[in-house]
Amino acid sequence: MAKKSFKDLTEREILAVAIQLEEEDSRVYGDFAEGLRESYPATAKVFEEMQAEESRHRQRLIEMHQQRFGDHIPLIRRQDVKGFIERRPVWLVRPLGLNAVRKQVEIMELETRRFYERAMQKVSDASTRKLLGDLAEVERQHSAFAESLAEKQVSSGARTEEDTSRRRMFMLQVIQPGLAGLMDGSVSTLAPIFAAAFATHKSWDAFLVGLAASLGAGISMAFAEALSDDGSLTGRGRPVVRGLVTGLMTSAGGIGHTLPFLIASFHAAFSVAMLVVAVELAIISYVRHRYMDTPLLSSAFQVIVGGTLVFAVGILIGARG
Repeated sequence: MAKKSFKDLTEREILAVAIQLEEEDSRVYGDFAEGLRESYPATAKVFEEMQAEESRHRQRLIEMHQQRFGDHIPLIRRQDVKGFIERRPVWLVRPLGLNAVRKQVEIMELETRRFYERAMQKVSDASTRKLLGDLAEVERQHSAFAESLAEKQVSSGARTEEDTSRRRMFMLQVIQPGLAGLMDGSVSTLAPIFAAAFATHKSWDAFLVGLAASLGAGISMAFAEALSDDGSLTGRGRPVVRGLVTGLMTSAGGIGHTLPFLIASFHAAFSVAMLVVAVELAIISYVRHRYMDTPLLSSAFQVIVGGTLVFAVGILIGARG
């Protein structure tokens, strides 16, 4: 579905999006408070206060809209505008860990703050500009609270703002698109490679199919990532760089289990390829656990089951070839 570019939003639509942002953030903070209440009651209390604060922001934005444009607020959501990050519903996971909450709050507040800062540049009405500026400042304070959650998990030392910002940008610009590419390349190319291998029992034929599938998937994923988000609201960096990271990791994920088919002996090539696939799935599981806060066993189960199903499809189709 086509999305609207931020630069094409009217002042009325900017206020409508802001209202939706504050409503969604308020509900997310409420879920965080509920999920942390048993283990971290003091932190949960802070999130309850943040939820109430977001509700007050929403009411101020609604009053501003009513003053300028009337009671009807157009339905335009964050997912209708280019540049917003697709949020993983970590707030629904139980038990809810502080590290997962911290990362989500950092991303949410960075995104919302950048939206307000850019919106101020587009809005001409002085009272609206002041309101957006006030809200941007509150989002900065929320970001500081999110970073304080990280300090509770280290025994000593303090992370500088520069280090924290660099780590966050590395997550958004490299880890997330790179992991998406690696998963797609490693899993999606299993079926065509092993189907060709079992259909022909020729290593060279399987290698050619694998090479074509890996490069083709890399090009496709690179364009998909580059066109999905211009980085203006999310701070995820230049789309060309993210697309390049995603494309390279996608191709790497497929080529990894393609290279063994350069071995002339089909059975030896197949055995080595199987070993490479196992290593790839283990790496993906660990990266998801390390950077995406997915429990290791859960991550391994999801990745292995998905990879096994795709692998089985390739074997079944190839055996009938």
